[in-house]
Amino acid sequence: MARLRSKERPLVTLVGAMTLDGKIASRTGDSQISSKEDLKTLHRLRSRNDAIMIGIGTLLQDDPRLTVRLVNGRSPMRVIVDSSARTPPTARIFKKGPTIIIAVTKSAPWKRVEALKRAGARILRAGNNQINLLTLLTQLYHLGIKRILLEGGGNLNWSMISNGLVDNVTVTVAPMVIGGSHATTLVEGDGVTKIKQAINLILTEARRQSNEIVLTYKVTSTRPRRSESV
Repeated sequence: MARLRSKERPLVTLVGAMTLDGKIASRTGDSQISSKEDLKTLHRLRSRNDAIMIGIGTLLQDDPRLTVRLVNGRSPMRVIVDSSARTPPTARIFKKGPTIIIAVTKSAPWKRVEALKRAGARILRAGNNQINLLTLLTQLYHLGIKRILLEGGGNLNWSMISNGLVDNVTVTVAPMVIGGSHATTLVEGDGVTKIKQAINLILTEARRQSNEIVLTYKVTSTRPRRSESV
C-alpha cells in the first residue's frame, strides 16, 4: 500500500543509536550507546526540527534535557507522550530550555496535570484512555510544529511507525553487541506476524562516521492500524 503523509501533521523523523544487534539499551536500561561524534550529529538534527518527541518511559529512565548544546543552533520544543501525566515536575526538562508540551489523555489525574502546568508545561489532551497519536500530531501541526524528531523508546517508535506516522528514519549503528532478550530494541510493540506485513523503507543515504555507520531511510509503506499509543 502506498504511503501518503497527511498535510495536517508534521513531517516526522525517527532517530536513534543502536548496537549492531539492534539494541538501544541494555537489559538494565543503560542507553549510553552514542559516541561524542554521534551526539553532535544528534544535536545538529535537533536544531533543524521544530520539536523533539519522546515517551514517558524514556523520560523516566533517562531524565533527558532534550536541548541543543553540542553544536550552534536553537533548541526545539519538547513533546512528552504521557497518557497518565506521570512526568515528574522536578524533571530536568523543566530546568532550562524552550516550551514543554505534555500530551495526556482525558482520564489523566487532575492533580498531576495541574502540577505539570505549575511547573511550566503546556498540556494537550489527545484521546480518552490512550493517546491518539494522529490527533496529537494534528494538534502540534496547528501550533506551528512542522518537523518533529522522534527520539522514542521501542514502544513509542512502534506505535508511530506502525500507524504510518513516521516519514524518515536515521539510525546510527554502533560497533558493539550487547545481547539480552530483555534489552530494548529500536522498535518493540506487538510487531507483525508475517514478513509481508513489514514496514518498507528505501535507503537514501549511508555514510561512515568514524567507526560507526549512519543509515537514513525513507518510509514507503506501512501496515495500517489504530492511531493509539499507551
